[in-house]
Amino acid sequence: MDNTRVVAVIAAFNEADRIAATIHAVRDIAAVGKILVVDDGSTDATAEVAEHAGAVLLRLPQNVGKGKALQRAMEGVREEIVLFLDGDLGACAGEAAKILEPVLNEEADMAIGDFPKAQKAGGLGFAKGLGRWGIHRFTGVYMNEPLSGQRAVKAKYVSGLDFESGYGLEVGLSIDILKQGCRVVEVPVCMTHRETGRDLAGFVHRGRQFLHILRVIIRRMLSDT
Repeated sequence: MDNTRVVAVIAAFNEADRIAATIHAVRDIAAVGKILVVDDGSTDATAEVAEHAGAVLLRLPQNVGKGKALQRAMEGVREEIVLFLDGDLGACAGEAAKILEPVLNEEADMAIGDFPKAQKAGGLGFAKGLGRWGIHRFTGVYMNEPLSGQRAVKAKYVSGLDFESGYGLEVGLSIDILKQGCRVVEVPVCMTHRETGRDLAGFVHRGRQFLHILRVIIRRMLSDT
């Protein structure tokens, strides 16, 4: 298999405890030729652990947020297909092979990982519901998993985009890619990462998600006027 077509890009902030397991799992995916980890101003040993695990490292001097970290990484991408993954997936990152398959087989221009139901009670679905509504509002497409950051996409459709800096990143990407007429599919995967519960920290996190997604939607409404 030609593995020069695919680069896995992982933005990581203070993921020293999980980044090595994530990298090792991605290295076992035959189609992935390079793993690029963007250390987004971590204050722990994320960069050192990632490099030791065999990833190519792009180290940012300060935290700029996942979206802008990924945008910086795209400046150096020359591969045909980009596999975006979160740094805290651990061993289940190997499931990303399922996400790559429809793009490699020319069945889609972007494929998104559709996670199973969370193992513990989380939010009330407001952020996810807003994301679904926003994507449908601008593209006419209904998505089950609008907030998933695990996605394979042809690089030509994302290389020139202005990535959102907050939690609206994925919704913004989906809207911008779908508006280019791209074929997008969702792929069921057995992936998990850190989950937030129904405690104060969890509700604060989801409140920020909602506001950031709303900001993305409002920006695009204004740009369409």
